[in-house]
Amino acid sequence: MPVIKVEMFSGRSDDKKRALAKAITDSFVEICGGKPTSVHVIFDDVAKSDWAVGGELCSDLYPDQPATAEK
Repeated sequence: MPVIKVEMFSGRSDDKKRALAKAITDSFVEICGGKPTSVHVIFDDVAKSDWAVGGELCSDLYPDQPATAEK
């Protein structure tokens, strides 16, 4: 049973997560084989204030940028 964990900034809609889960599952099955029902995708939504890059919080690095790339 493959488990694929996706860590990203919080704020994406359930529709975006559904589409991503399907795309990841379909790609895994196409490349590695197996049944789609055996592929588990776990989303770990993280606040920008709980993620740091280069010793700086992402909320400080990107204060004006929304947490999501949705348009």
